[in-house]
Amino acid sequence: MNWNKVSFVSSYGTFAQLPDSDRIEIAFAGRSNVGKSSLINKLLGRKALARVSSVPGKTVTINFYELDSIYAVDLPGYGYAKTAKGLKRSWGDLIGGYLISDRELELVFQLLDIRHSPTADDLQMIDFLIENELPFVIVFTKADKLGAAERARRMAAFAQEIPQFDQITHVEFSALTGQGVDELRAIVEEIAAEE
Repeated sequence: MNWNKVSFVSSYGTFAQLPDSDRIEIAFAGRSNVGKSSLINKLLGRKALARVSSVPGKTVTINFYELDSIYAVDLPGYGYAKTAKGLKRSWGDLIGGYLISDRELELVFQLLDIRHSPTADDLQMIDFLIENELPFVIVFTKADKLGAAERARRMAAFAQEIPQFDQITHVEFSALTGQGVDELRAIVEEIAAEE
């Protein structure tokens, strides 16, 4: 896989705008401000491919990036409290429509902030992925923000907080240090090789 062959393709604000699926897709999901854009930039080796914002809820479209022969798909963040109800509903339709449509979606990277317990929205998303039998990996972002002992405590807590946690592949990740990048790339490469 050529990690240097990456480009932005397009953004789509409604499900109806999405083009037909013509290649493997790997999606990135998570609540607002969990670090999706930072993860995508680090994973794809670009500083500003995905726009990083300190303002939660900034990504309101589905953004497609071409990586070699696959699409990396950045889904809008969910769960930002100050978002208008109508916009929240349209995001839900966009995310849900994408996830259950007949696309070549091979994997969802479900991002959670390692410092905090999963929100109700996080658990709802994990339940949705399990119920719809969508393959997913949990990525615990911002791992550099905690020391080793606190990270171990949070991982033990996640085992109690997340259903079927012992059966879910998970990776600790830091956009700052690069922790987890090699593991995530190996997962993507394995999927791409099955194409």
